[in-house]
Amino acid sequence: MRTRVQKKRLWYQSGFFVLFILAPIFDLFRYDLNQKHFYLLGQHWTLGLDLFQQGLMSPAEASVNLILRGFLPVLGGAALFIFIAWRWGRLYCGWMCPHYSVVELINNLMYRASGKPSLWENNPLPELQPDGTRVKPARIYWLFTFLAVALFSFVWAVSLLTYLLPPQEIYSNLLHGELTRNQFVFITAATLLLSIEFTFARHFFCRFGCAVGFFQSLAWMSNRRAMVINFDYQQAGLCKKCNNACDNGCPMRLKPRSIKRRMFTCTQCGECISACTQQQGGNPQQSLLLWVEGQQAEQQSQPPVGIPQKKKPL
Repeated sequence: MRTRVQKKRLWYQSGFFVLFILAPIFDLFRYDLNQKHFYLLGQHWTLGLDLFQQGLMSPAEASVNLILRGFLPVLGGAALFIFIAWRWGRLYCGWMCPHYSVVELINNLMYRASGKPSLWENNPLPELQPDGTRVKPARIYWLFTFLAVALFSFVWAVSLLTYLLPPQEIYSNLLHGELTRNQFVFITAATLLLSIEFTFARHFFCRFGCAVGFFQSLAWMSNRRAMVINFDYQQAGLCKKCNNACDNGCPMRLKPRSIKRRMFTCTQCGECISACTQQQGGNPQQSLLLWVEGQQAEQQSQPPVGIPQKKKPL
C-alpha cells in the first residue's frame, strides 16, 4: 500500500513520463537534424548565424545573438538545475526522471517474480511488507517483467528518435511500416541496448553511469545543509522489531540509516521514509527516518556521537 507521499510522487513521475513522450510531438523541446536547430515551446530556437553567413548581420550582432540565444539560456538552465540539486538533492531523479520511473517499475515486477528487485541481489527480500501484507513471488511475473522491459525500451527508443527527427514522420513511418534504414537501425539498436540495461543494470546505471545524476550528487554533497534523510539514532532500538524495511524499500539499494557521504546517490524518493512510517504503524510522526534541512542536515553529515565506527583493517 502506497503512502500519501508515494502516491504524490507517482503522479509526478507519470506526468513527466507523458511529457517526455509528448514534448517533441508538440515541439516543446527537440533538436531537428534536418533543419539543424532546436525547437522550444513551439518556436524555432536558432542562433541567427545563418543571417551572418549571408552577410545580413554584423559580427557584433552575431556575437550578441550567440550570447543571448546560446550561452545565457544554457548556463541559466544548468545553474537552476544545479541549484535545485544543491539545495534539495537529486529531486529530478527521484520525482521526475522517466528512466528512474521505469527502474522502479521493473524492480517491483522482478521482486514479484523472484523475491529480489535485482538479478544481482544476494538474498531474497522478506515477503512481509511494512504495511503488514505479504507478497509471495510468482513466476508468472517474469512474463510481465520481460514485457515491461521490451515495451519501455521500445517506447524510449522511439521517443529518443523523435527528439532528433520530425515526430510526425517517425510515427507515420512506424504506423505504415515504412521506416527508413537509418530509422530502423536506430530504433532496433536502442531498443536492444535499453532492454539489456533495464534487465541487468538499472540502478547501477543510475548510480555509476548517469552524468545528470552524478553532477546532482556532487552539488548536493557540497552543501552540508542540503535536504537529507535523517535517522533518529535516539530511537534506534525500535529497529529491532523491523526486518530492515527501509533498506529493502530503497530502489537504489542503499542503506538509508547511513550518514550522508554513504548516501551519495540518494534520489530523495522517500521510499525508505514511507517504509519506516508504515512499519511504525502508519503515523509519520513516529517514523525514525525524516527529511531534514539546515543545522539538522549538517549533523547528519557526521557519525552520531557514541556510535562506534568500523575500523578499516591494516
